Amino acid sequence: TNHYRNCFRDPSGTSSFLKQGNPSIQTEFNEKINTTMGRIDIATLLANNEKFRKDTLAKDPKFFEKQATGQTPTTLWIGCADSRCPGDQIVKAMPGEIFETRNIANCVVHSDLNMMSVIEYAVKYLKVKKIVVCGHYACGGIHAALSGKMYGSIDNWLRHIKDEMRNHEETLNSIHDEEEKFKHMCEIHAIEGALAVADTQIVQEAWSKGQELSVHAMVYDLATGTLKDMGVSINSAHDVNPIFAYKAGGH
Repeated sequence: TNHYRNCFRDPSGTSSFLKQGNPSIQTEFNEKINTTMGRIDIATLLANNEKFRKDTLAKDPKFFEKQATGQTPTTLWIGCADSRCPGDQIVKAMPGEIFETRNIANCVVHSDLNMMSVIEYAVKYLKVKKIVVCGHYACGGIHAALSGKMYGSIDNWLRHIKDEMRNHEETLNSIHDEEEKFKHMCEIHAIEGALAVADTQIVQEAWSKGQELSVHAMVYDLATGTLKDMGVSINSAHDVNPIFAYKAGGH
């Protein structure tokens, strides 16, 4: 196994296997790399970063120096990985103001170690005061879950959305317009995500210690750029379903 692993690279960074192999394979490999690089356009990303840096320094020459000393965000933003809805930009936040995590369809899953680690770090160590679960209309993940089609590995992830669909089956079945049903499911999912955050031991422990913390659900409208508050604001363990409420002295 190690032989096959090592044969792919030499100190120059070029594949040794391709050097020794068929030239047509080398050509095909190079074409794929060039096509991919052209699509990503790294040079543009770097140029945009330099413009961002200069524009920021023009407003505050000490901005990056201050950023390097630490972060004190007030909000944890749990959003969708969709490229059209970056949390910091849609609320016009500056770097350092929002602690953000994103995944496909903004799912909050209690067995997701990454999500639980993010929430714990944000609550326990950064001491954020607000947690926002933000979904968006026209979410591809929710559309896939509603379609009932098989897509592959992602179907396991979308299962969490289908669990919510089952819990709200009666409501969803009462909506005959498919587009309205789709929009309503986007809203349900954001609300369920906020409830799932409040259900965590992490958040409830913070409340038990008197920490100021609230959990909210919002949905972003891609077509209008409007952020919609779902009217969910959970501020204490009293708002948590008794099934998920933790009691003191669990040891």
